[in-house]
Amino acid sequence: MIRNGKRRIALTAIAGASVLALGLTACGSGGSDDGNADGDRALRVWAGSQTPIATNYNPFVPTVLHGALGPIYEPLFFYNKTADSEPVGLIGDSFEYNEDGTAITITIKPDLKWSDGKPLTAKDVAFSFKYEGNNPEGNGLVSAEATDDTTVVLTYASAQYTTEFQRLGSTYILPEHIWADITDFANFTNENPVGSGAYVVDKTTSESYTLVANENFRDADKLGIKKVQYIAVDNNQTAQDLLAAGELDWAGMFIPNPDDVTGNGKIEWINTPQDPTVLYTCSNADLGCTGPQTDVAVRQALNVAIDRATIKDKAFVGLSGDISPTFALLPRDEKWVADPANEVSPQEANVAEAGSILEAAGYTKGASGIYEKGGVPVEISLISVDGWTDYNDAAKLIVEQAEAAGIKITASTVQWQEFSDARQGGEFQLIVGGVIGTSVADPFQIYRDWFGGTTVGSTGPVGAEIPATRWNFSRYNNPVVDTAIQAAVSTNDEATKKELYATIQTEIVRDLPYIPLIINATQTFYNTQDYTGWPTEEDLYAFPPSWGAIAAGYVLTQLQPVK
Repeated sequence: MIRNGKRRIALTAIAGASVLALGLTACGSGGSDDGNADGDRALRVWAGSQTPIATNYNPFVPTVLHGALGPIYEPLFFYNKTADSEPVGLIGDSFEYNEDGTAITITIKPDLKWSDGKPLTAKDVAFSFKYEGNNPEGNGLVSAEATDDTTVVLTYASAQYTTEFQRLGSTYILPEHIWADITDFANFTNENPVGSGAYVVDKTTSESYTLVANENFRDADKLGIKKVQYIAVDNNQTAQDLLAAGELDWAGMFIPNPDDVTGNGKIEWINTPQDPTVLYTCSNADLGCTGPQTDVAVRQALNVAIDRATIKDKAFVGLSGDISPTFALLPRDEKWVADPANEVSPQEANVAEAGSILEAAGYTKGASGIYEKGGVPVEISLISVDGWTDYNDAAKLIVEQAEAAGIKITASTVQWQEFSDARQGGEFQLIVGGVIGTSVADPFQIYRDWFGGTTVGSTGPVGAEIPATRWNFSRYNNPVVDTAIQAAVSTNDEATKKELYATIQTEIVRDLPYIPLIINATQTFYNTQDYTGWPTEEDLYAFPPSWGAIAAGYVLTQLQPVK
């Protein structure tokens, strides 16, 4: 029996822009006269903010191409980020905990094959869980053992109720006959990936990459979409123009005036706000962060200097939601907010309070109107990704709002690769960026992956990349938080978790390693004239954006061309 447990968090990206427009497959209108009725016209998808496209299908690197996650590589089960529902078996068929939660027995589907035709068995699953990329320090795995071709038993040092999604819904299963020889997984570009998903790589260029149906996929005979082309476009406006012209079929991006692309009668859209947008701060000087933002007083002052209501209205055109400094998603996660005062971040700027915080910490306002300490002014650099217009507009507003409170911020835009390198290596002061939200009504995954420190293996010093599957770009390292996270992993008792989460919230609301801004609008645009089976408000069976990793792979298997 599949157990509906603590779960999910899609490996996501931010709803921003992508990169440079180029050679489309079948660039016509996409109607039945171009082969769509037979399913041989490529479904054209926004490729993400990587241009030129670099061939990399390694699921463990931050620059992995979107098509690798879900369409090619899969976890055992698909967890719907948008609903509290039973997980769907992909490779897996069922799973069961032992009495104390320290062991999970998993049964996989019989007669599975890898895309190269070799058998996929429980030995591959056991190998995948032991593989370094899936098993970072602090993971707690004691053993992974295949007891027969379709059964594997995972044993952990402590109960794993809270980490169910991480284990079963976001651990990518690898073919042992390929990956056993890959010892330097962080630098493996994996140009010819062998996976279990519905698609295989057909062609990769600097402008696009194309996936075609995997003839060895378990449900190959049911696939309606035989070819998927991921197109590179360099900014929101270019992608918007392609959507309006009918040259893109699926895109997850921010468009302030959706009617501009729906007027062609082909494209519809949906908004599913889920993920926090924040200011990443490189916060921990002990781990090598430099700049005024390493002082918690500066972060606190900036937090109250921000006018979130204006940012929501002007940068996100009213499509975003209110954020909680506890990182519980409201109203869904209300029961986990320990202190009602921390339910929602302040919506209006409070310049006087910002000044009081800085002055209490020993700062004085200089002749230029900027606070300083020891003769050093509070001057901070802020970056956002070029072409992500919503984030760029938010950055401009934050510059103005901070200056009114005596904090000088200099904003600039960078290419996606530079942004990725900066946050991975800790070479930044502030970044407008996104946090991967949880799809279960439980903020644990954010606490563990984004706020966990060196004790839980979630971060490291500036200059060292963040461990695979973890996201603590701020270099936040708080032993109190780490201890509470470790204790939360092993409990299935709600009252105990509430106490532990209260401890975590007290620390992160005070320290603000990520300064909350809004819950981001997540707009998805898709071609309903030529394709059916998309997630809708009436049937939100999956998180709909094209960059939604495992969810995007699942959506592709549900689509059919219009006959």
